[in-house]
Parts: sequence; C-alpha cells; structure tokens
Amino acid sequence: MANLIIEAVITGILTGGVYALMSSGLTLIFGVMEIINIAQGALVILGAYLSFWLQDNFHIDILVGLLITMPIMFMLGLLIEVAFIRPLKRNRTMLSILVTFAIAMIIEGVLTRQAGATYVQLNAWYVTASFKIGGFYLPYIYIFGFLLSVVLLSGLYVLLYRTKFGYSLRASMQNRTAAELIGIDVERVSAITFGIGVALAAAGGVAFGATNLFNPNSHYDLISRLLVIIVLGGLGSLRGALVASVALLVIGDVTAVVWSPVWSSTVFFMILVITLLVRPQGLFGQLEGRKQ
Repeated sequence: MANLIIEAVITGILTGGVYALMSSGLTLIFGVMEIINIAQGALVILGAYLSFWLQDNFHIDILVGLLITMPIMFMLGLLIEVAFIRPLKRNRTMLSILVTFAIAMIIEGVLTRQAGATYVQLNAWYVTASFKIGGFYLPYIYIFGFLLSVVLLSGLYVLLYRTKFGYSLRASMQNRTAAELIGIDVERVSAITFGIGVALAAAGGVAFGATNLFNPNSHYDLISRLLVIIVLGGLGSLRGALVASVALLVIGDVTAVVWSPVWSSTVFFMILVITLLVRPQGLFGQLEGRKQ
C-alpha cells in the first residue's frame, strides 16, 4: 500500500504539472480579459487531434509536432478573439460563457464529423516505455509531459516578468481601464493573450492525449476539471492555478488508491466546495480590487 501511495503522489505531481499548463491559459485569459473560456477543453482536444493527424499522416513525433500545432493554435486564438470575443462590449464575463460554449460545440461538431466518435490515443516510444523507480514503473510520458509543462510555464513567466509585452499584459490584468489611459493597446494585448492561451492548450493536448484515450466529447470532463482548478486557485492567479493543479491531482490519485477510483472525481469537487465556503475568492484570489 505504501508503494501505491508513493506512486500516486508522484504521478499526481507530474500530471498536475500538465493540468497547470492547460489551466494557465484559461486563467491568463480571464485575468486580462475577464473572459471565461468554456472552449478551452475543446481546444485542448483539438490540439490533441492535430498532433494525432500529423503523426498519422506525416509520421511527425507528437512533441516535435508542437512546432507546427502551437503556431496554428495561436493564430486560431487570434481569430477567435477578433471575431467572437472582441465584439462583446457589455456583460463580457457572462456573455463569454455562452459564446465560448458555442465555440466548443462547433469544435466538437467539426471533430466528430472528421474523426468520428471512436476513442484514440497519441503514440510514441515514450508513451508505452517506462522505467523502474523504487517499487513501481513510471512511463516516460509522465516525465516528458511534466518537463514540457515546466519549460512552457517558465517561458510564460519570462514573457510576463521580463518583457515589455509582459508589463503591458500585467497592467491589463490589474486594471484594464488604467492600462488604456497610460497608452497600452489593450485590444492588441487581449488578442495576443488569447492566442497564447490557445497555444498552451495545444501543448496540453499532447500531454493529455498521450496519457488518456480521447474523442471529440472528451472536453466536457476536461473543462469541468480546469474550471475547478482556476476557481480553487483564484480567478486570474497563475500561481493559484499551479498550486491547485498539483494539489487536486495528488489528492485525486491518492484517493483512488486508498479509497476508490469512483471517489477520485467526487473528492475533486468536494475540495472546491469546502474551500469556497471558507475562502470564496479561492486560494490566491481576492474578493475585491486587483487580481493577482
């Protein structure tokens, strides 16, 4: 039992890093634009399918394929922001839920028409190969997925805190109106931010698709988990998304081992309810004023 718990903790930390990658794009978009992107789960699945098609048709490794899929998804994010999000001038947060849900339905419909409802999984040598650590075997994909998350989240940190664009983005997160008054092109920042969030979904799609079977309907469970993570961590808080991702995945995996896999998802949502009763703004959020 001890070995199983240790294995659950390790895999929880590693998969938590992947969920942090996927949820970071979601919370980044909310922080800058106050947009709740319900389509983020569908975009993750779309990214997984793009990698699957590149591998199936051109035999491109799923990680190498990110050099193609991430720019494509970035451009798709720009298009979505300009065509569907920017026209929302009033009640942006509430209307964004409806608009992005419609986008998710469109993506699901297109994927179902093109790929069908059959479950698939991304494949590579490091998806099926594993190495022994302690008393159990750990697939290489968990390590690679975690390292991918570390590299991209570190790059996101550098972008946010070491570049002029990052200054503009953080200013927009703190106070959109004030940022406009000091000359920041908030609409440009918003479009690029949305593009970055969607590009991160492509990367998350590779890690998710390599460790899970998926089909066009898989985004429903995925977006529910991502929303729990960003709400628990605090809307708009990247630090909160990281902490909540790792904590929830570790607790969920340990629950599956100690109690039952059936209760793993239930505990996921119970933690959210208990936390919000004690701290409604989430772990690193604020009830009023500036977002972190």
